[in-house]
Amino acid sequence: MTLNIRKAEREDAALILRFIGELAVYEKLADDVVASVDDIERALFCENPKVFALIAEWEGAPCGFALYFFNFSTFLGRHGVYLEDLFVRETHRGKGIGKALLARLAAIAVENDCGRLEWSVLDWNAPSIAFYKSLGALPMDEWTVYRLTGPALVDLAGRG
Repeated sequence: MTLNIRKAEREDAALILRFIGELAVYEKLADDVVASVDDIERALFCENPKVFALIAEWEGAPCGFALYFFNFSTFLGRHGVYLEDLFVRETHRGKGIGKALLARLAAIAVENDCGRLEWSVLDWNAPSIAFYKSLGALPMDEWTVYRLTGPALVDLAGRG
């Protein structure tokens, strides 16, 4: 069996959006996806993109993806890689594809002198949590993620 992991190309925009939709269904967040193919194409394939994706192919057929961007740790004084989405279709799980995508991201982090690779996982997602721990990843239980969106984001922006 052959696995290929490659950088996403402009022609993959619709595929990436399909993977995002499939991930959202798995995470019970399907109604939250409002992105369009144009949004994905504009963000990932513009002149100076700030977000990137990898496509996993099994026997030549797309089966998963990873979407990531670079962040910065003031404590380390170095960039990091933040994994926004990792998804492997259910029919292809257990073949090492997720591990291979994470290994490629780790290599990207090392090649770019990054100090870390990090991501978030839903607290109910026991299979993913066990998988991440098996790779040596540690939970950051002392941190809580906060988010501003919609009217709250616009309201705060107007206060500046």
